[in-house]
Amino acid sequence: MTMGVEEEFFLVDRRTGTPMDRGPRVVKAAGRVLGEQAQTEFYEAQVEVCTRPTPNLAVLRSELALLRKVMAEAAAGEGCLLVATGMPAIPPGRPPAVTPGERYERMAHRWSSLVGGYDGMVCGCHIHVGVTGHAQALALANHMRPWLPTLQAIAANSPFSLGRDTGWASHRSVEWARWPGVGPAPVLDSSGYERLADHLVRTGTLLDRGMIYWHARPSEHVPTLEIRVCDVNADLDVVVLLTALVRGLATSLLPDIGSGRPPPDVPDRRLHAAHALAAHRGLTDMSDEHLGRGQVPAMLTAQMPLERAVPGLAAAGDLDIASELLDRLRHSGGGAERQRAARQRRGRLTDVVRDLARHTAAA
Repeated sequence: MTMGVEEEFFLVDRRTGTPMDRGPRVVKAAGRVLGEQAQTEFYEAQVEVCTRPTPNLAVLRSELALLRKVMAEAAAGEGCLLVATGMPAIPPGRPPAVTPGERYERMAHRWSSLVGGYDGMVCGCHIHVGVTGHAQALALANHMRPWLPTLQAIAANSPFSLGRDTGWASHRSVEWARWPGVGPAPVLDSSGYERLADHLVRTGTLLDRGMIYWHARPSEHVPTLEIRVCDVNADLDVVVLLTALVRGLATSLLPDIGSGRPPPDVPDRRLHAAHALAAHRGLTDMSDEHLGRGQVPAMLTAQMPLERAVPGLAAAGDLDIASELLDRLRHSGGGAERQRAARQRRGRLTDVVRDLARHTAAA
């Protein structure tokens, strides 16, 4: 099963840490090396990189490191730092500018209440696994629903917004949920997906199918299942761990799908509550009580998807590295904890931004 990753980053002023609208220029510079793997994003203060599909986790990590290096160098050429965080810790000096383009401009016009403020910029990490088509992607999405809150908790990396500690480990999850089409994927087969997607676009609920922003969705352009629940992380090892777990889970769940076993019956209210808990606490005192498994320590919860993914991880040769990275995370803490620790040293958000930029470029 092949894998691919899309990472979104902020561009910030190297002195003040405030977001800078330099995305199109940075992407143009990086594109001389990366081609279409360097892309603009919704706001001009953001950029994105996209890996090629690969079955090899080490190759994926090397490519992500190269993409970050080239993009960071292009950002430096424009007086910016490349920062991997779910939300900017320091607010921009003015409302963020939307990147020019017909689709983005239509979205900004229709949902102007979500775009005009200072707190709407978010950066995620989207993980793809190769599938045979829409039917398999939807079946995997149905079976993976209970595991996604834990992946969200592992990835939580946005405690600050508008210059303050929000109290959330992933405040990106809160802001992102304001958009239509964001949330847990409904349990659907192919015909049900087509009917619902057509209805959402026809009624104007969404601009197009590209705005189906479910936490797990079939791609409309390539044969993949896309997991969209994660904050972007400065620590590349967290990205590698998440990607290994996603593929390991998908591979391990395929036999259940092949045998016709129904997906786990998790009520929507419990699933929403589990995602809210993951966004609020990250890896701190997280529990699975909302999924009906009783309260357990945070890192034991994080261990659960690893255990379920063991067959797939072992088949790909990724079990040892996934176990090592999870154990390392157990001792070092998640991204939100590291951001708060960076601020606590001197009480400065600029220290948070510089620490994030250093780890983003150190990949």
